[in-house]
Amino acid sequence: MDKKNIKKVVLAYSGGLDTSIIIPWLKENYNNCEVIAVSGNVGQADELEGLEEKALKTGASKLYVLDLTDDYVDNYIIPTMKAGALYEEYYLGTSHARPCIAKGLVEIALKEGADAICHGCTGKGNDQVRFELTIKRFAPNMPIIAPWREWSIKSRDEEIDYAEAHNIPLKINRETNYSKDKNLWHLSHEGLDLEDTGNEPLYDKPGFLEMGVSPIKAPDTPTYVELEFVKGVPVAIDGEKMSAKNIIYKLNKLGGENGIGLLDIVENRLVGMKCRGVYETPGGTILYKAHSYLESLCLDKMTMHEKEKLAITFGELVYNGQWFTPLREAISAFVDKTQETVTGKVKLKLYKGNVIKAGAWSDYSLYSEDIATFGESDYNQKDSEGFINLYGLPLKVAALVDAKNNK
Repeated sequence: MDKKNIKKVVLAYSGGLDTSIIIPWLKENYNNCEVIAVSGNVGQADELEGLEEKALKTGASKLYVLDLTDDYVDNYIIPTMKAGALYEEYYLGTSHARPCIAKGLVEIALKEGADAICHGCTGKGNDQVRFELTIKRFAPNMPIIAPWREWSIKSRDEEIDYAEAHNIPLKINRETNYSKDKNLWHLSHEGLDLEDTGNEPLYDKPGFLEMGVSPIKAPDTPTYVELEFVKGVPVAIDGEKMSAKNIIYKLNKLGGENGIGLLDIVENRLVGMKCRGVYETPGGTILYKAHSYLESLCLDKMTMHEKEKLAITFGELVYNGQWFTPLREAISAFVDKTQETVTGKVKLKLYKGNVIKAGAWSDYSLYSEDIATFGESDYNQKDSEGFINLYGLPLKVAALVDAKNNK
């Protein structure tokens, strides 16, 4: 990439520490190029306040704020939830937001005739892969600028030094300098005291948790919630029909109030290192639990077990930035087929960080009380004798052969 040819750059802009200093850095290092900031609204709420003013004051020519909330929920969150996909217990909140944002970023770059796309992801993390694989999928010849792989800045403290030297206002200070990512699905926390795995997260310190409270501070009485699904998609909460997005918002409130969805994990990053993070996913934790509960009624054994195996692969694909791949699309097609009968209602009890099953109903339920009962039924218990004889035949034959050869 010849810097002389870079006259217009589209920047993935959040207004956080990294992207705040990237605007002046780009202008200093890329011939005073025009910088167009693009922010993808995936439900980060108050983080969008004052973003345009800040972007323009620090040197951007304009700011696009793309409302991606419906797209994010319907085309990324719900397909991942239907798959039951996790990555090492992590609900993939940052992982599936990045391809959604990056796709919108490419659309603006092509519309504006940009010479390059820039992002603020570090060279240590997974997000650089998620952004760049999506860019390569939709703009394969687009140059990509990744300042963390170019500049001499080595730490977040040095980023703050740069911001102060350039009079760039920040919402953080050196003591609250966690690396965070927030959207309508989750909030992640990394860095500072969390880098020592011997430190307990400061769940009860004011300002640490943003989407809820710790289980210790949750109410002493449980909260019941009933969710309705049609073909694996949530369509109503407590009898009120609403969009999946609004269901997630309501579950975030209920879950947060009851201390649901906290995860402290040391995960294996794509780049090879282990990294510790604390995640808040109140609504997502409830939604996954409800969906899984309903599937236990509606899916046959072989389909459920195969789906559980593929969920691991699906989670790895999402985590590793491979959303726009034939394999992910093929697994989603399989998942959609399995969801044709996942229709019904689930009741859950939320209590001090716990999501407790409280009932499930479906017209497609494969559970038969008449067959499973310990009372009188039409099930012929004598049938099991022949089944066991056939099922155990290989063991019997092997035992006879061993006995013959060991005389």
